[in-house]
Amino acid sequence: MLSNKEIICPNNLLKIARDKGPAKAVIVNAGKKVAILSTKQAVEANLITPIFVGDKTIIQDIAKEINWDISSYEIIHEPIENNTAPISAKLASEGKVKIIVKGHIHTDVLMKAVLKRDLNLIGKKRLSHIWHMTLKEDDKPFIITDGALNVLPKLETKMHILKNSIDFAKRIGISRPKVSVLSATEEVLDSMPSSKDAQELTKRAKAEGIEADVFGPMAFDNSVSEKAAQIKGIKNVVAGKTDILLVPNVEAGNGLVKMMIFFMGACAAGVVVGGKVPVVITSRADDTQARLASIAAAVVAL
Repeated sequence: MLSNKEIICPNNLLKIARDKGPAKAVIVNAGKKVAILSTKQAVEANLITPIFVGDKTIIQDIAKEINWDISSYEIIHEPIENNTAPISAKLASEGKVKIIVKGHIHTDVLMKAVLKRDLNLIGKKRLSHIWHMTLKEDDKPFIITDGALNVLPKLETKMHILKNSIDFAKRIGISRPKVSVLSATEEVLDSMPSSKDAQELTKRAKAEGIEADVFGPMAFDNSVSEKAAQIKGIKNVVAGKTDILLVPNVEAGNGLVKMMIFFMGACAAGVVVGGKVPVVITSRADDTQARLASIAAAVVAL
């Protein structure tokens, strides 16, 4: 059942990022081959100009191994993994970099550094994570949010997640995104809190005049399949045509994305938005194409 399909970074995302780049980016704890390789690809695609933070000797040895001359790029020597995150966050706080890219470091360690109040990397918006999902080079993207950062978001947080995702969708050329607020049903049930939140988000989006079509609650099948929606008699502008899937909790989003990756060979470009700088927090298991796509997504989010 596991897919053997090669993961491919989508052309449209790369093109938009190239038009905006290159941006100064810090690579946090960069001393792993996959992190250096994806950084090399991002540099060659004219997306970023890197600053490496990590063990200088290891970084230089890996670069030499892959035949990449990094002598023109700054390397901040820090051999202790957990110390690389505060150094990187400080660079962003001082305006020396525009993007933070996770290397070989735990996400919670990195985000703890980013969220330090004295660094002023977070403003009035709530941070949220976006996954830009594609299957082919020229695929129409499917956005899933939030499956990596906000664990069990309350209604107000979901409004921030909604607005962040709509802003990102517009940046990749979707002028009026169609947003499905996911639940396990199209009915509003007291026994299913996600359905009640979805109903309220739909009302608020309309009341605030958000430039998107937002509808919920919606089950997954009716969100993505026009046939399923027709069979069930579900008629709204979002049904079967979803651009953005707003999930009820981190388990739903994370599971859906990982299934698409491992069963379908999807390219998952992941980035944290809503703060002063985008933060790329790919999984340490992600390959170089997914990492390249995630860096591209971060450039787009600037």
